[in-house]
Amino acid sequence: MERRDFIKSSLVAGAGLAVASSPLASMTSCAPCCKMDKGAQLNISFQKYTTPQQTLAEKFDYMESLGVFGYEPHGGDLLSQFNEIEQNLRGRNIKVSAICAGFSGFILSEEPEKKQLFDTTMREIIDAAGQIHSTGVIMVPAFNGQVPCRPHNQQTRDFLVEELKNLGEYALQRGTTVILEPLNRKECFFLRQVADAAAICRDVNSDGVKCMGDFWHMQEETSDFAAFISAEKYLQHVHIASRGTRNTPSEDGDLDNYVDGFRGLKAIGYKNYVSFECGTKGDKLQVIPAALELIRKQWEEA
Repeated sequence: MERRDFIKSSLVAGAGLAVASSPLASMTSCAPCCKMDKGAQLNISFQKYTTPQQTLAEKFDYMESLGVFGYEPHGGDLLSQFNEIEQNLRGRNIKVSAICAGFSGFILSEEPEKKQLFDTTMREIIDAAGQIHSTGVIMVPAFNGQVPCRPHNQQTRDFLVEELKNLGEYALQRGTTVILEPLNRKECFFLRQVADAAAICRDVNSDGVKCMGDFWHMQEETSDFAAFISAEKYLQHVHIASRGTRNTPSEDGDLDNYVDGFRGLKAIGYKNYVSFECGTKGDKLQVIPAALELIRKQWEEA
């Protein structure tokens, strides 16, 4: 045997012994990484400016014609237009999904006035969200531009967990939840990955605190599938946009591939909403139906 063949055969044998003596030995290449939950559902939601119509009634008519039955209002709109939103939902299949922020101040502010402003306005939106049967109110602990802010360290995380315990219990009493949203590093320094948000939910240990994933921000992730798997029971909401320019899905061509993430959602039996949070480059009346066709096709592929 030549020297190089001896070395090659020795390496292969060594690798085989290592695998045989490890937990991997019980796995096969045919074994699925997880069991797909057949109860998972693709429930699509639109935000206020997703569709081109002017009035809520016109928007809801258009959404129903496309088979879209979720509506994600901004928190400010929910407070100022609560009666209008509630009235236009009557007699329809459309439900309110999550509420997109809308509060003032921020939870990690070092200025007592801004922190108090957050506490007051966030609870006002939670109250309205519960009344309209929303799945939860989306919040980001702190954006990059929000200063002065508590430092990025363990003490700040501990502080956030304690604050969220109180806020989560308040939301539960109102029949809704608080939803943590991780963002990409250009927008948020503190919370950037879905697993980080899920770990905070775990430590808070309240059914009133959940998290979400956003396909645009999830470019921070190494795997869409793994990100959603990491959240499991804590995942309450999902945002979707095109993956190159944050416009409507399908407008960035081959970049707009959500199959890996959809597999993760199916694996955990996700039944909440996948909500459009995006701009539009083209004619909305053409782009939106194309986006829905793409998403539904990829959901089936997943």
